[in-house]
Amino acid sequence: MPSIMIRRGLAILPAVLASCACVTMEAHAQEGADLPLTWENIFTNATGARQAALSPSGKTVAVTASAPGASGIFLVDVDSGEPRLLARGASSPVWMNDGTQILYSAASDLWIVDASITGPVDAAIEQTGVRRITSDDHDERAARLSPDGRTIAFYSGRSGYQDIWTVPTDGSEAPRQLTRESMAEDDFRFAPAWSPDGRRIAYYSNKADYWEDDIWVVDIDSGAERQISRGLMASSTPVWSPTGDRIALLATSKNEYWYEDLAYLYVLDPERGTETILDMQIHATDWLHNLDAFWSADGTELFFPYLERARMELWRVPAVGGVATRMTSMGGHFRSYHANRDATGFVFVRSTPTRGSEIDYLDTSGGSVRQLTRFATRWQGLAEPEEISFRSWDGLYIQGFLYTPPNFDPARQYPALVQVHGGGTNSYLHSLNTTEQYLAQQGYVVLAINYRGGSGFGRPFQDLGVRDWANGQARDAAAAGTFMRAQRWSNGKVGIYGYSYGGITSMAAIARVPDAFDAAVPMAGIYDFGDAYTNADRLGKIFIRTGHGGSPDEVPDIYAISNTLARVENVDTPVLTMHGEADVRAPYRQFELAVDILEREGKTYEAHSYPDEPHGFRNPMNRVDMYQRLEAWFDRWLRTPGISQD
Repeated sequence: MPSIMIRRGLAILPAVLASCACVTMEAHAQEGADLPLTWENIFTNATGARQAALSPSGKTVAVTASAPGASGIFLVDVDSGEPRLLARGASSPVWMNDGTQILYSAASDLWIVDASITGPVDAAIEQTGVRRITSDDHDERAARLSPDGRTIAFYSGRSGYQDIWTVPTDGSEAPRQLTRESMAEDDFRFAPAWSPDGRRIAYYSNKADYWEDDIWVVDIDSGAERQISRGLMASSTPVWSPTGDRIALLATSKNEYWYEDLAYLYVLDPERGTETILDMQIHATDWLHNLDAFWSADGTELFFPYLERARMELWRVPAVGGVATRMTSMGGHFRSYHANRDATGFVFVRSTPTRGSEIDYLDTSGGSVRQLTRFATRWQGLAEPEEISFRSWDGLYIQGFLYTPPNFDPARQYPALVQVHGGGTNSYLHSLNTTEQYLAQQGYVVLAINYRGGSGFGRPFQDLGVRDWANGQARDAAAAGTFMRAQRWSNGKVGIYGYSYGGITSMAAIARVPDAFDAAVPMAGIYDFGDAYTNADRLGKIFIRTGHGGSPDEVPDIYAISNTLARVENVDTPVLTMHGEADVRAPYRQFELAVDILEREGKTYEAHSYPDEPHGFRNPMNRVDMYQRLEAWFDRWLRTPGISQD
């Protein structure tokens, strides 16, 4: 059972025992009423597209999706949008170069299926039209096909590191290890990148320096490995030019702050060893190291994503640098995207504030983006949030997205909430945010803010967070609370919540500005970066080190600025804090330290932890439980007795 610690007799919520409801609706179009927003539905019944791969011809999209009644890989016709379920339980589709077959993952192994097969197949069963490539107890991820289609390269942790392995597509041989000690076993980023001639693979590695992600090239025949970059910190999969003489990727400079989501577009010459930042008027966005660049068929252009004011768009720039121009004006956010072989078309896994993740298509010649699929859950009562700005503590204006209850009447009184996003250097997105939509439907006015240090507002704005973590950002959040309390509709009560860096900022805000909030729910946060530096995973340590400008021993004064545990004695706000016990990105010890101090200082708090849960929770029912507790906490402290917010 999850461990619970209570201070001052606060009630314990009952365990959540609900199970996932079965849905039997058709995959292409949901029939009947939209699904109500409940925590159970949000975390266990939501459907939508997750991955997309455009065929070489550009006529068909292989889509990994969960849909009512079926999940797996669907083939979607670009012209008609008509889907066909190809393989149940399959994911990570990769097209063969001739477009006749698809490589995919199922049951922790690699498989190939004929794209023309009639009727859906069970992805993890060998049958006519389906060929099993690997059969072992090890993991295989990020599989990519060689240019001649005869070999698959994939990442696996079977060596004790994340290394690249190869296997013939006919499954005639066991996997062969290609790289040695490339990355930590728990580092699941990026993919192998085949050169056009199939003789080399470009990949990232920190073997030259623990703190640095460099680009290396390995020779397929000999296994010889060679480092080709030294000044950049990679943040996307490297991509070879059509002629194989250049490599493009998104990265930041090692002598700068690790600007997550505001990266440079680099072009490398693997033979000469040069690395060049393309000269253009904007930056590129890797979005949590998930988005890459694409070359045009003739190698003269590069296509890349860019996040601006919470909205993601696709841009184009000459491959030698110059003026970048925006190709889309679609708003929302895409979590991944893909182009066909000639980059004449793009598909996006995209959501908006009122639509879940679907596949949208753009012809590179221009025009409107066109929605292809109807996989995502249709939710009841979704409303477009209002984009606003508010004046912060030092005069800056901070972007926010305001969610109001149904039939909102400014002459009535409502409790308010401030949401602070995770990632720190990332951004709250103009996309489907079901948590804020749900809380608004329950009668709260919710303001989700893009505090200083985040992406989408230019480098100077992001620089405001450098060496000032959890300080100015927390004061932005406090200013949001003050703004909300001053509105004519306010009942005078304001809460704050956030997960990961949102948990960091939530706890930091109530410790630095004690009168800003009436209740707080920090989740999975770090409250003493100096302590977390000693036991976080590698990416967590890099994040901490670059944000502070060095180690705790090197810059103790900077770590003193971000240390919230040293300020917990100032907290007057009732706190509910929650954490996964297997978390190593924001180490679980942070939760334990915070609880110890809250208890010792006699604060009003409740603490709840979840055994075996890492930073990204695996059990959706634990998510349900967490957010039910969040809602109950705010109901207890923020609602005005005797006044209905229905």
